[in-house]
Amino acid sequence: MTLPLLALDFDCRFISPARLPAFKGSTLRGAFGHALKSVACALKRQDCASCLLAGNCAYSLIFATEKLDASRLSARPHPYVLNPPATDQLQYREGDSLSFNLVLLGPATQFLPHVVCAVEAMGQKGIGSGTTEGAGRFALRRVTMGEQPAQVLYTEEDRMLRPPDNPPCLHLAAGAPGPAGELGLGLLTPLRLKDQNSLQSALPFSLLVRAALRRVSALEEHYGSGRPALDYHALVVQAGAVESVQADTRWQEIKRYSNRQKREMLLGGMVGRLRFRGHISVFLPLLRYAEAVNLGKQTVFGLGRIRIVEPA
Repeated sequence: MTLPLLALDFDCRFISPARLPAFKGSTLRGAFGHALKSVACALKRQDCASCLLAGNCAYSLIFATEKLDASRLSARPHPYVLNPPATDQLQYREGDSLSFNLVLLGPATQFLPHVVCAVEAMGQKGIGSGTTEGAGRFALRRVTMGEQPAQVLYTEEDRMLRPPDNPPCLHLAAGAPGPAGELGLGLLTPLRLKDQNSLQSALPFSLLVRAALRRVSALEEHYGSGRPALDYHALVVQAGAVESVQADTRWQEIKRYSNRQKREMLLGGMVGRLRFRGHISVFLPLLRYAEAVNLGKQTVFGLGRIRIVEPA
């Protein structure tokens, strides 16, 4: 079971002062959607659901999932995750840097040129408050992929887009049974998980595993090799035997402005650190996968980002 993945780092420089919210994921995601549509849409003002070009359109595939799947009980997941910078800086001066991470999944990886052009278009229009007065404009300096040494895909100087060398795939291998051990987990951005239709402020290991199974199964079903052939019930039962030995977490609210509802909204979730003890190794492939794609609700603008601190 494999899912193509491009984890891209965008390095930008403001060319006019900017005013941004403390959590920038929703702002970046909204600007990215508008810019991608302007770059990719050939038939302006055409509804995606009735557009003949939807099957080959970067915007309809990456961004317009709800419209295209309105007849389904649940929309397909978006094939991307936008992780904002881990800073609550509000005011930016001309020349200040802005960096963010964008993960493209499955067929979305084929639209890398459209995505880079969309980020350039974001910079030309501006982000944050005051864009109609010229605030928040930025230049895209470079796009890289991978850890050190990172592969440079694009630079402001030559404006050439290089194809990724050996782009990675997410693999969901079967977890190997092993002795009991401990696992540390960091909740880097608010994690919003529901159980019995209620948001949870505690995270037992079984809830974490169920959330990871839902997320991975949905992505693989729509964009990968199909629904993973896992014993879901057995995994959840085994997860129930893993105990929580430390929960240094808190509930964090973030503010975002909803263009659809024309109002400011609060979104809360768990952040902090946890430690679990038990037979962990069988779950490691699942959790490694979840590290790359985030968990819970609003993953598209960076919520639910987790990090394994110490493997079992």
